[in-house]
Amino acid sequence: MKKTIFVLILLFIVSFSCSSVDTTGTPKPSPETGLYFPPINSDTWETTSVAELNWNVAALQPLLDFVEDRGSKAFLILKDGKIVVEWYGNGADAGTNLVWNSAAKNLAAFTTGIAQVEGHLAIDEASNVYLGEGWSHLTPEQESNIKIRHHLTMTTGLDYTVPNNNCTDKDCFEFKNEPGTFWYYHNGAYTILHDIVAGAVNTEFKTYFNEKLRDKIGMQGAWVPFGYNNLYFSTARSMARFGLLNLNKGVWDGEVILNDEAYFNAMTNSSQNLNKAYGYLYWLNGKDSYRGPGLTFEFQGKLIPNAPDDLYAGLGKDDQKMYVLPSQNLVIIRMGDDAGESLLGPSSFDNELWGEINKLVD
Repeated sequence: MKKTIFVLILLFIVSFSCSSVDTTGTPKPSPETGLYFPPINSDTWETTSVAELNWNVAALQPLLDFVEDRGSKAFLILKDGKIVVEWYGNGADAGTNLVWNSAAKNLAAFTTGIAQVEGHLAIDEASNVYLGEGWSHLTPEQESNIKIRHHLTMTTGLDYTVPNNNCTDKDCFEFKNEPGTFWYYHNGAYTILHDIVAGAVNTEFKTYFNEKLRDKIGMQGAWVPFGYNNLYFSTARSMARFGLLNLNKGVWDGEVILNDEAYFNAMTNSSQNLNKAYGYLYWLNGKDSYRGPGLTFEFQGKLIPNAPDDLYAGLGKDDQKMYVLPSQNLVIIRMGDDAGESLLGPSSFDNELWGEINKLVD
């Protein structure tokens, strides 16, 4: 009996010593990845310095001047999960809630993956399984051919030439192409994905998102209806938390948030051959061609030539940026006003910004 008690005590000690939190409550780096994760419900976030990383200290202030001059309100760089650079300006501070615009599409893709893991839906099912028949102005056969996957990849085939590309009314969803045969950045076709997930999980999208994703990683923020769009607002640190979750492939400090490695890999890699720089609502660098929002033609070359090839990103209107770089354990956030071009996602600012970042990091 004494031997059994001793073994149990020993196991408890070993288990506690391997925990991601020490006796002072300070988070330790994840034992699996070496990444640091900030605690939940706390403003505590460990930092490291440009000098400690042997980066180019002389390049830091020019970089900050650049982001300030280009309308930025928040700019963060995380290395191994720790904050290296945290800057606010142009009327914003650490507590300011800023709009993600289309960078929030990544939140929806991630949430859809969680719903699939939990058995609420399968992305190869028809959208009308959860939207109900007649959600569009298509024939029943045309409608049944549109799968959830097509909403995730911008390949629904719905008519993008309608007067309002954001519209989610039935009459705005007209047939133009067979699903999976043409890529176009159709906001309405994306937005209705929220309704698909809500129909599958039998609760509001925002409620499910908050429970399964936001609250589990210590984010704050809220979805706000704006016309036909659902916009997400949060602090820059909350976007950084989501970027860190992506960097660790859906695992937050040992807790699995998205328990489907195949889905995560598909989400952050080319989802089709029509736009190789697009996954499941994620933008991808390092491909030999790409298509942009609002355009029907293809550009040759990489999406962001100055950035590393393995970068994937959430890119929103007016230059909301969430960059994730697995090869360097970096997460970089930029939020604020547009930097000179009011575009829906990728812009020339991406490449200009990376030209400045490279001077710091290289």
